[in-house]
Amino acid sequence: MSSQWNNFLQNLGEWQGSFTQLSPAGELLNMTPSVLFLEGLEDNQKVRLRLRRFASNSGGLEETNVQEMVREYSSLGRDILFFENGAFSQGSIQLAPYAEFGAELGFIANNNRLRLVQLFNQDGKLNKLTLIREMRADTEVVERPPLTLDQLLGEWQGEAQTLYPDWRSPDTYSTTLKLQKDGADRVVQQLSFGTGTDTQTITSTGRIEGQIILFEENSVPVQVLMLPDGASSTCPQSLQLRQSFFLEAGWLIQPNLRQRLIRRYSDKGEWVSLTLVTERKIN
Repeated sequence: MSSQWNNFLQNLGEWQGSFTQLSPAGELLNMTPSVLFLEGLEDNQKVRLRLRRFASNSGGLEETNVQEMVREYSSLGRDILFFENGAFSQGSIQLAPYAEFGAELGFIANNNRLRLVQLFNQDGKLNKLTLIREMRADTEVVERPPLTLDQLLGEWQGEAQTLYPDWRSPDTYSTTLKLQKDGADRVVQQLSFGTGTDTQTITSTGRIEGQIILFEENSVPVQVLMLPDGASSTCPQSLQLRQSFFLEAGWLIQPNLRQRLIRRYSDKGEWVSLTLVTERKIN
């Protein structure tokens, strides 16, 4: 638990940014400027979180209409896991009938953070996405262009680390991701992961629909949505009971460097693992 707390502390600081709400198809619904303070207290034995969200107008931030949330933490819940670099995911630990469901997946790179929240309604349908882009106060803004399929095409080699909610020892293994177009409206994805004779390879074909790639070959269709700032959202369009599934966010940090966070659930709807993949484009 102590190492998880130290990983959490990688996020300390003042983060200026915005919350952008999007429809499941990626349509912009609204954007709210924000300031997040994560402050260590009592020699970092506690952390105070203070989030301020502003109404905006043509003249700038409207100080008279500020939503503020304050929380203090001295320990972490069982619904959240952190990696050594500060990347994390927090969310539902169990899929249940007629209940809302969702998760947040967050990255940190130098002076920038990117977080994605995927929310499903009580019928299990993808309802809303929130993209949160932040930078440390008094640092230079690094605005990445919206993600495109062309940026993802090619071969990516990476290293993955998987953490578990029961805090057993993490697993580390190699990954290879190959993406290539098949005609004008399809893309073929080949994902290999594991070590030595335990390596597994999964090949799937997706249909391109604008900024969405839809993979429909499995019992739970999955959509990949390309987003601003080099981000991507991968998740089912609708959750099914008694079917395993995963939630994923991606971030193209540099043209040849990408990270992905994958939160997996079993066929019983239980959260079972969290994986961080760091991959580089080699071809």
